[in-house]
Amino acid sequence: MCGDDGRDVEEWDFGTWHQPTMGVELFTDDGACFSAVWGSSFDHYGLEVFPEPMTAHLRMIGEPGGSAEVDVTDHPRWSSLVGQKLTCVDIAWSQAPEGSIRVPDAIRLCSREKAVWIAAGSPAEWPPTGGYHLGTDDVMVVFTVELAARVGLAADG
Repeated sequence: MCGDDGRDVEEWDFGTWHQPTMGVELFTDDGACFSAVWGSSFDHYGLEVFPEPMTAHLRMIGEPGGSAEVDVTDHPRWSSLVGQKLTCVDIAWSQAPEGSIRVPDAIRLCSREKAVWIAAGSPAEWPPTGGYHLGTDDVMVVFTVELAARVGLAADG
């Protein structure tokens, strides 16, 4: 969050990708809740998925200086996944040098019509100019196969 009082939501919607920064909270039709957040459990920044709400991992949600809570259920980029059965969920692992620990860069959620990547990543420059880094302490959501390839995520996971 930003602004004089720390309550304004920072820019997060960049068309073919979103930058929720800290993570994404996902719900299933049966009420289960999952959080996809960046973390360092694997010795370097990667994406971590937990079967619990974001409040288990973040403090000060919605408070000045904390993380904003943004409902994207009706957002056009998300709405094609809402209520759809997932046909595939994959992990995209980092391309670590030999002897290094591979970390999960992203998860790919697929329905029959759509694939979405939730990744530990960010733009290489600000404002974004088209270059990206994976394995950062940020979360980005990628909505197109073309951008996933540019970011460094394989189309098949």
